[in-house]
Amino acid sequence: MKAGILTLSDKGAKGEREDLSGPALRVWLEQRGVQTSRYEMIPDEEDLISAKLIEWADSSELDIILTTGGTGVSPRDVTPDATIKVLERQIPGLGELMRMRSLSKTPTAALSRAVAGIRGRVLIINLPGSPKGAVENLEAVWDAIPHAVAKIQGDPSECADQFHPGKR
Repeated sequence: MKAGILTLSDKGAKGEREDLSGPALRVWLEQRGVQTSRYEMIPDEEDLISAKLIEWADSSELDIILTTGGTGVSPRDVTPDATIKVLERQIPGLGELMRMRSLSKTPTAALSRAVAGIRGRVLIINLPGSPKGAVENLEAVWDAIPHAVAKIQGDPSECADQFHPGKR
């Protein structure tokens, strides 16, 4: 699997803050055999985020795009809004699962507006901006990701065969 990591941070894009979440996600992915072939940090600008997601998803180079940052409720948190604009289909269960798992650690997880979905043959997932939150949220949904990517890219096998071999 090939991944892209897009970090959204006004201060980071200006060089005023080091990105810790993008590198943490890269390490986590590498430990699972996933190559990060694109990485970039850009400001929290809705149109810029949408354009970058379209560019990366439509390039046919990636299987998954992870965004980190901008999923909350402050005025500059526009990542979910930018993502929704470019998705062809949403996968609400991934955002719901991330919020559910995070609520056991922090009550502010209920404020996350993170979304996930499909553009073309690419899975896009919004993650929080903190390194710990980004990795924990990705861990929360990871078991479903390889299967989701395979299905998005046209795997014709029956889902029941993968999870319950020999049973129908």
